[in-house]
Amino acid sequence: MPVNLTPNAIATINGGDVNLKPLVQVLDIKQMGSAQERFRILVSDSVLTQHAMLGTQLNDRVKTGLVKKGSVIQLIDYICSEVQKRKIIVVLNLETIIPDCEIIGNPKMFPDATAHKTLPNTNSVQPAGVVGYNNLSSQSHGNNMSSIQPALSSQNHGGNVQSFRPTLSTLNQGSNMQSFRPALSAQTHGNDVQSFRPTVQPPYQPPPSYRNHGAVMKNEAPARIIPINALNPYQGRWAIKARVTAKGDLRRYNNARGDGKVFSFDLLDSDGGEIRVTCFNAVVDRFYDVIEVGRVYLISKGSLKPAQKNFNHLKNEWEIFLEATSTVDLCPEEDGSIPQQQFSFKPISEIETAENNSIFDIIGVVISVNPSVPILRKNGMETQRRILNLKDGSGRTVELTLWGDFCNKEGQKLQEMVDSGSFPVLAVKAGKVSDFNGKSLGTISSTQLFINPDIPEARDVKDWFDRGGHDVASVSISRDCVSGGPKNEIRKTVSQIKHAGLGRSDKPDWATVRASISFIKTDTFCYTACPLMIGDRQCNKKVTRSGNSRWQCDRCNQEFDECDYRYLLQVQIQDHTGLTWVTAFQESGEEILGCPAKELYLLKYELRDDTRFADIIRSRLFCQYLFRLKIKEEMYGDEQRVKITVIKADKVNYSSESRYMLDLISKVRRY
Repeated sequence: MPVNLTPNAIATINGGDVNLKPLVQVLDIKQMGSAQERFRILVSDSVLTQHAMLGTQLNDRVKTGLVKKGSVIQLIDYICSEVQKRKIIVVLNLETIIPDCEIIGNPKMFPDATAHKTLPNTNSVQPAGVVGYNNLSSQSHGNNMSSIQPALSSQNHGGNVQSFRPTLSTLNQGSNMQSFRPALSAQTHGNDVQSFRPTVQPPYQPPPSYRNHGAVMKNEAPARIIPINALNPYQGRWAIKARVTAKGDLRRYNNARGDGKVFSFDLLDSDGGEIRVTCFNAVVDRFYDVIEVGRVYLISKGSLKPAQKNFNHLKNEWEIFLEATSTVDLCPEEDGSIPQQQFSFKPISEIETAENNSIFDIIGVVISVNPSVPILRKNGMETQRRILNLKDGSGRTVELTLWGDFCNKEGQKLQEMVDSGSFPVLAVKAGKVSDFNGKSLGTISSTQLFINPDIPEARDVKDWFDRGGHDVASVSISRDCVSGGPKNEIRKTVSQIKHAGLGRSDKPDWATVRASISFIKTDTFCYTACPLMIGDRQCNKKVTRSGNSRWQCDRCNQEFDECDYRYLLQVQIQDHTGLTWVTAFQESGEEILGCPAKELYLLKYELRDDTRFADIIRSRLFCQYLFRLKIKEEMYGDEQRVKITVIKADKVNYSSESRYMLDLISKVRRY
């Protein structure tokens, strides 16, 4: 069956027609891009060919063979953009008409409208007086030109006028050379010059200049709305309509170019495309208060740059940077075609083998929530931390660590729900994987939490939990032994720490031990610390009294009215195999004693309430914890000693621990 491609399709598209929907043939396909696959094709209308770029949403058409070399396709949705003074067709949607076909016609590349025009042939047209005027004899056909010479001035002394200079005019083929007119001036001295009429080259006339006598008409038509997945740097004017699904915090930075500020937000459109938008400095002032999570905006006039995958988890190779000329317009009417959020849920069991810092969407039932506790970050700033546990049908549970505002918003609501006896479903969008002491998830600035969301996945996991999933044994990937894993994920007993020689190597060893507290030293349970900041970190060095009411730091060489109080606990722990001493600093000390160090210090040394102080200490004795320990050999004077530091102390959840023990029993029986 003969195939008729759309006549003049390439020329029509380059002329700006985007409604033709032509039939064209694919002559070639090449894969481009490294961060994300992208395909460039060569299309033909049987007479002309033109390069085109496929939107990433069409990649599957190439991978599955629906679009290949020879395929006849219909361009449904497309634009034509100019890149580096060359035009390229960006294909947003297409249909395959004939998957495989012989090449039709003998097409040639479409001539670029901006290419240089062909210069006239100047081999036989050169200005008079140019030295080296060659090949003049080749221009004569039947003329007597044997003595024509291209000299600048030809002086003849008594000879026949056959030696003279030609002009710029084309050589008169087939005519007598006696009518050939020399240029400039020719001096003759007694020569027989028949029809020799000297001419003068006209003076140089510059080309006319045109002044702007009025306003230039600009293209004020609104930019065409395209899908996010079709965005690429080859487009000149574009606009996207999308919903804000996440908004990052306003952050300040300092580098070699000075101070600055930045924030980002994520967009989702009706086709499921996602992209991150970033604003810096003055642009932050324009748009930070304008952007609201959940609202739909029309955005245009931004620049596209490669996405920084270290900080951007979205599946898009580009990132939008808004500029001074960018526009962000709120859509007044709700667009129901754009979903509120897009998830890519994975079972908790997949986190067990995931790489550190990878991003996951998970959904599960909240089975426990710990209280929120203050944490001092490495930069000296204090924040809040709350840990909860999620369970799904994959046979695994995982710790989710909430940081900052998540602790007081969603975290507090979840704790109230669990304390009341209900087990809510929690959907986590963009949780960050951590492999410290096992695998866990943590919130980042772009994380979104949804409690009991109205989505099919939430209903499915809730039905599973209510029909018996609550009692199904699950293993925690956040604190249990992973076979063949690194040492920081291995459960040990107290005696095994010594017998395995942990801490004797150059690097510290890590272990998780279930043990109870048998003794706490109370004479030096905390120390007074410097609250001053050194750069972006708190000093935290020990301070001493200066007079009766002030404190002094020798490191900072300053005095101040108030100091900090930080835990330095010496704790003896024991299990069924033996006992050992461990050291607990600020965060782990609060987890063990359940109150800030300052409160306990004032109770003992200011209020001198020894009874209440003793009750707090006594209440922690013989309580079982899961201790995450760092074990490292250090030098004390002239002696090497193994120091064991408590990194984290969690009270044993007997329900989870029982499931862990049952799982170990089942593994033993299996082998």
